[in-house]
Amino acid sequence: MTEEKTIKLDSLLKVMKSMVVAFSGGVDSSFLVYRANKIKNLKVLAVTIRTPYMLAREINEAIDFTKKYNFSHQIIDVAFPEIIRHNPSDRCYLCKKILFSKITDFAGEAGYHFIVDGTNHDDTKEIRPGLRALKELAVRSPLAEAELTKKEIRELSFKEGLELWDKPSTACLLTRIPYDTEITKGMLQMIENAESLLFEHGYPGIRVRAHSDTARIECMPGYIEKIVNDPNREQIVNSLKKIGFRYISLDLEGYRTGSMNPENEIK
Repeated sequence: MTEEKTIKLDSLLKVMKSMVVAFSGGVDSSFLVYRANKIKNLKVLAVTIRTPYMLAREINEAIDFTKKYNFSHQIIDVAFPEIIRHNPSDRCYLCKKILFSKITDFAGEAGYHFIVDGTNHDDTKEIRPGLRALKELAVRSPLAEAELTKKEIRELSFKEGLELWDKPSTACLLTRIPYDTEITKGMLQMIENAESLLFEHGYPGIRVRAHSDTARIECMPGYIEKIVNDPNREQIVNSLKKIGFRYISLDLEGYRTGSMNPENEIK
């Protein structure tokens, strides 16, 4: 079944002739960039948007990936869009519309025929407001069109020898902050520094949700017990406080997508 989907993906890519891939550096978009570059006579350019609320580590990993395989890559810097300054509930839609409009303009000026992204088949089954923006801008999602799931993309990436095949999913820093909260540069820096600290201590895929001066840590499966019993726990707590948080809490539910969404609040 996966082989049939891969053949379908290659067929979709071949007819596009030239494309810009919205490249975040995650597993899905990395696999798409890699696969597209294997298609003969297909002109491919990976484009990464860099904003104040994107993780610097993700940008660097995107750069390293394209350098390793000698893929064409372009960074586009975008200032913080004021329309999402207060983290509105339709933030994802507004953000995608702004950022992909930038990519669309760039692709048109550079003479590329299509703009594609790494949305997979699983994503289409979830509530993702950003997908509406992609549809409005005629952005194609070849992985989703080929019905490739996240699990299948990871398996294919592993077979291709891509080191990031098991890389945890990420999201922009705005997802760590409650809706209707004014976003500041300092707030974003605190969250990124906190997550980088925990990553360096051996906690990949960690989320630090910021509730004013409280850091609510969401761990990936299997890491709650580890962090509770970590011999460096006191050091980690002290370091997080030095970053700027007054209270450090561990969410016993662990990491889950959309934990900041209003529908997940206790009624």
